Amino acid sequence: MDERKPWEQAAAVLPGPVRDGLRALGADKLEGLEELRLRRGFPMTALLPEGETEVDGPPIGEDGLRQVLENATQSSAHTALDKVCQGFVTLRGGHRIGLCGTVVKKDGRIVTLRELSSLSIRVAKPITGLAGPLLRSLTEDGRFLSTLILAPPGAGKTTLLRDLVRSLSDGEAGTPLRVSVADERGEIAALWRGEPQLYVGRHTDVLDGCAKSEGLSILIRGMNPQVAAVDEITRPEDARAVIEAAGCGAALIATAHGAGTDSLARRPAYRELLAAGVFRRLVVLERRGAARSARVEALP
Repeated sequence: MDERKPWEQAAAVLPGPVRDGLRALGADKLEGLEELRLRRGFPMTALLPEGETEVDGPPIGEDGLRQVLENATQSSAHTALDKVCQGFVTLRGGHRIGLCGTVVKKDGRIVTLRELSSLSIRVAKPITGLAGPLLRSLTEDGRFLSTLILAPPGAGKTTLLRDLVRSLSDGEAGTPLRVSVADERGEIAALWRGEPQLYVGRHTDVLDGCAKSEGLSILIRGMNPQVAAVDEITRPEDARAVIEAAGCGAALIATAHGAGTDSLARRPAYRELLAAGVFRRLVVLERRGAARSARVEALP
C-alpha cells in the first residue's frame, strides 16, 4: 500500500528540480493541491483552492515534458504517445495526466501526439461521506431515485458521483445494490491494470474507456445493474442511451455542467432527458473557494 500523500504520489513523476520547487510551497498548501500545469517555456504552476500560482523553478522544456511522460508510463515518450489516443494517462493512485501537443491523425482518427506542448497532472483525492447527508432525499420508499448532479466546473460533480456509487454499492442506503459504471474518461474509478484506484464499492462493475452510449448498452446487457452511473452527458447519443437504460429498469446517476434547470432546458440532450422524466432528483452543487454546498430538488 502506498503511504504517500496524494500530492506526493502525483508529484513523483516530475523531474527532480521541478519537484523540489513544488515542495517549497509548504505542506499546508500542498494538502489542497488540485492540479499541476506544465507548459513549454514557462515555470510549472500549481492549482490550489485559492487559484493558480507559479512554482519556483526553471521554465519547462520539451525534455521535461517527455521526462514526465516517461516516468508516468515507464516507457519512452515516443512509445507512450503512440498509445495515448484519448489524450490522458492514468497513474497508480488514480491521478491523471492530460496531454496537449500536435495531433497526428490517420483515416480521420487520432493515432498519436507529437511535439508535446503542455501537461496537466490532476491530483486524485478520494473523499468519502459526501453522499451520506443526501441519501434520504434521494430515496423514496426505500428505492434510490435516478439523480442528476449539476454544477459548474471544479465544484465536485465527479467526486459526489463517485461517493454516491460507493454508498449505494456498500449498502449505506439499505440493501447493497449492483452498480455499473460507464467510465468513459477514467475519472470515476480510474482503473489501473484492471483495478479501481478510487474506491467505488464492493458491488460495483466498471467499464473503462468506452463511449457512454456504447458502454451503458454493454453494461445493461451483460451486468444486470440496479443502478448505472456515467459522468457528464454531452451528446444526443448519450441521452438516448440513458433513456434506454432507464427503460430497462435501472436507476441512473449522471452529471452535467450548469447552474440550474433553466440552463439544462436550453440544451437539446437534456431537454430530451427532462421530457422523458428519466431523473427524479437534481443535486445542485456550488463552490466558493474551498467551501462546497449541495441542495436537492425534486424533478417532475
